[in-house]
Formats: sequence, C-alpha cells, structure tokens
Amino acid sequence: MTVAESLPVTVGRRRLYVQLGITLVALAAAGGMLAAHRATLDSGTDRLADADGEWLVLACLAALATWVCAAVAQQGAVVEQLPKGRLVAVQFAAGAANHLLPAGAGAAVVNLRFLTRCGLSTRSSATALAVKAAVGGIVRCVLGVALLVASPGTVPLSVRIPHVLVLLPVAAGAAVLAVAISGRLGRVVSRALADVRDVHRCRARACALWGGSVAFALLHAGVVVAVVHAIGLGLPTSRVVMAYLVASGAAALLPTPGGLGSLDAALAVGLTAAGAPGPAAVSAVLGYRLLTGWLPMLPGLLVLALLARRSAL
Repeated sequence: MTVAESLPVTVGRRRLYVQLGITLVALAAAGGMLAAHRATLDSGTDRLADADGEWLVLACLAALATWVCAAVAQQGAVVEQLPKGRLVAVQFAAGAANHLLPAGAGAAVVNLRFLTRCGLSTRSSATALAVKAAVGGIVRCVLGVALLVASPGTVPLSVRIPHVLVLLPVAAGAAVLAVAISGRLGRVVSRALADVRDVHRCRARACALWGGSVAFALLHAGVVVAVVHAIGLGLPTSRVVMAYLVASGAAALLPTPGGLGSLDAALAVGLTAAGAPGPAAVSAVLGYRLLTGWLPMLPGLLVLALLARRSAL
C-alpha cells in the first residue's frame, strides 16, 4: 500500500478514535451524574412504577408507530421502490444498532447496507440517508418555530433571546461555508442536489419524505407527552413538545450512542425548565427511554441478525 493509499485509512481510523473518545467521555460524565443523583433516580423509578397504565399503552403505540414513519421517510428519500416489510424491519433493527455506535452511525450503516442490497449505488444510498437526516433536522427546527408562534408562552422571553443570539452567528457561518464551497466538493454537492430534485419531482415521494419526518418527530414527542401524563404531571403539552424538540437538537451535538446521556440530560433539564420537579422529570425521561430504546433493544438486535442471515443487509 502506497502512502497516498494509506492516508485515507489513517484519517478514518483517527476520526473513529476521536469519536470513540468523545463517546467514552460523554458516557463517563453521564455515569457520574447518575451516581451523584442516585436518590433522585430512585425516586423517579418509583414514580414510574406507579404510572397510569392506559397512558403507558398509548406511549407504546406511539413508539411503535415511529418505526413505520421512519420507513415512510426513508422510502420518500429514494426514487426506487423498496420492499415495504423489510424496510420497516430495517428501521426497527437500525434503532437497536443506533445504541451501539456513536453519532447515529449504527442506523446509518444498517440503512446503507439495506439500500445497496436493494440495488442502489453507494453514492445514491449515502445521499438518501443525508437527505433524510437533513429533512429531519429542518422539520424539528420548523416545528419549534411554529410552536413558538402558535404558543408564545411556551418558552419565556428570557430564554428565547439567547437562542436567537446564538443562531445569528451560526447562520452567518453557514452562509460563509456555502459561499466557500467550490471545486470537487461543489461537484459532490451539485450531484446531491440533483438527487434531491429527482426525489421532489414526484409529489408522492416528497410527501412521504416530509410527512414521515414530521410524523416521526411528533410521535417521539407524543411518547414523552404520554409518559408525562402517565406519571401525573400537569405540564402543558406545548412545553413538553418544545422540551423534546430542544433536547433532541442538543443531543445531536454529542456523538453518543443513541443520544445516551446527552439526550437524557437535555430532556430532563428541558422538562425541569417547563415546571416539572426533578424526580418527576427523571421519571419521564426513564419512561421515554424504556419505550423507545431499552425495551426494543434485544428484539431489534434479533431482527438485525435475522436480516443479516437472510442477506437483506
């Protein structure tokens, strides 16, 4: 192997080591926080054990529907028709794999292998995943802004102003980056935009992409809302939804497996800011995690193994 050939491998390994290092640090910090707040965690667990069963069933149904919505959004991100049953199964398995690798890499790898097995090129598959991820981020931002417009009291003014001040330099940096794109990177972006235009030429696929992404975000927020009602918290639904949207966005900044630690802390802080007592906020986070991550973990890994055995991945 020449020096030129070995350089990408070295860079890839270095990036992997950095991601794993950040993941370990984040998980260690999360473990330290849990140990420091053991009494609050125990109280939250007890409260969740006495939760309303009907609301928990509703939360379970919302959690199950999230995988269907993820499948709809993934279908909308590609022009080719994908096998529906396997597509939903892959999203379920990808959710489990997402808790094993940092920064959503598990779900990306599973979906990438599935799309290539379905006949898509590696470039088209990667573009489809990028389009789906970008639309998911845009949807969360739009939902947050729409919620603030529809219900201005959702977030106090003193909290909204710093967010605006932070978004201004971010928007300016994005504009500078867009202007700076040129050469080979520009050609890659042009090809990706061409794929995006191909998807949006079909109204049904565009509706599937955006509708599935919107439903996915709202159903995850619905799981939190149902758990909050199950444990008897009288928080306004708009504040709970906003807490989830902000927490999911903040968790994306830390590359932990499945947002472990980052999403938990951000959601607990968001619910506390919305008016929930500390132990009750912990209960809500535990319930959300239980239904969307921990309980589906083993079945998801079994489905992943089955898909791999049948050469679907």
